[in-house]
Amino acid sequence: MSTSNGTILVVDDDAVARQLLADALRKEGYDVEIAAGGADAIALGRAKPFDVVLTDIKMGEVDGMAVLREFRQRSPETAIVLLTAFGSMDGAVEAIKQGAYDYLAKPFKKEDVKLVVRRSLDHSRLVRENARIREELRERHGSPLIGSSPAMLEVYTLVARVSSGKSTVLLEGESGTGKELVAHAIHTNSPRRGRPFVPVNCAALSEMLLESELFGHEKGAFTGAVVAKQGLFEAADQGTLFLDEIGDIGQALQVKLLRVIQEQEVRHVGGTASIKVDVRIVAATNRDLAQMVKEGKFREDLFYRLNVVRIVLPPLRERREDIPMLAHHFLQKASSANNQPVRGFVPETMALLERYHWPGNVRELENVIERTVSLAPGPLIMPDDLPEAVRKAEPAPAGGDESLLSLDDVEKRHLARVLRETGGNKVRAAKILGIDRRTLYRMAERFGMDLGEEGSE
Repeated sequence: MSTSNGTILVVDDDAVARQLLADALRKEGYDVEIAAGGADAIALGRAKPFDVVLTDIKMGEVDGMAVLREFRQRSPETAIVLLTAFGSMDGAVEAIKQGAYDYLAKPFKKEDVKLVVRRSLDHSRLVRENARIREELRERHGSPLIGSSPAMLEVYTLVARVSSGKSTVLLEGESGTGKELVAHAIHTNSPRRGRPFVPVNCAALSEMLLESELFGHEKGAFTGAVVAKQGLFEAADQGTLFLDEIGDIGQALQVKLLRVIQEQEVRHVGGTASIKVDVRIVAATNRDLAQMVKEGKFREDLFYRLNVVRIVLPPLRERREDIPMLAHHFLQKASSANNQPVRGFVPETMALLERYHWPGNVRELENVIERTVSLAPGPLIMPDDLPEAVRKAEPAPAGGDESLLSLDDVEKRHLARVLRETGGNKVRAAKILGIDRRTLYRMAERFGMDLGEEGSE
């Protein structure tokens, strides 16, 4: 690959037009090659990689659409820009639907070319980097985790080290940081990969129901137990049990869970027989379990049983360099799922995404991108397409970064802003934040904010 600002292929059967365009791009510092038609362009694309291809649509037997199809199949990271006359706009629109990055209508201005090429190069580099990282993750971790920041690379290293063993793992991190993805990566890369991975949200169930779910129950053990039921520990036998929000379980259940971990056997609710199980436990929490131990809210012996290997998931605000890659990943996912021809962000939009605090972390980013793609009126996401909370986010304090604010301050400000934007609608607020309503109420309670009755909108 050239060390220039980027490698560009100009394709046009008009010799004068392609030479003028190539010369203009070379003056901008780009490494430019030319092709007199679609067949020549395809041959060059098979011989070497290009970041961007600028190709006329109408060119003899092998036209611009054929060039597009070839490069989309062989080199999906290459950004394709179609050159078209005003009378051929339908062709340009169809090309966009088939994966072209952008188009330029002839006659075009020099500034228009420069802008489109810069955006195309940014897109190509992001797609290339995203593909590289995802391939690396598949090879090393078997997980769709995304990010190349130092903080995430440390997570990947720890995942790789612990996967082959059977030690209990404790994942700590704020809501929305991807703890279940990491748990699944550990399982997928372990010798247990062919056995079940069983997740359970401990905060979503009452104490009695959670006990029944985890350990199983006998017929008649309690009202409604009309048949005997196998528990999740049994379902995860020889596999991995993921206990999410472990900090939310009560002390009585903590005692029973400790016994299961120590003895590797379970007893059904209402039963007397012990059942041997071989289960690896990965637990996760957004709470400070060590502090809860000091406060007498979490058993110390259980904490040490769970905290054999500790992996801390960084919040998104501490790995802002991952935001462009994540945003493009979620955009591709949402545009494909919703059949929307949205293909990228203008630089001003990405700047706003990178500035925002993201208290809901990666989950909130995904929700925002999905919403934005669904409502975007054009092929590129503009600043006004973003939710107000993201558009109007306060920048980091002058003379420093956001870390000068306490996490509680950031979360409280954002929660208040989202509630204002949604008119106090708890369902919408929870969706924007990427959390469930129960977590929303816990956050509000922590900040002394009254949301009304939990069952109300």
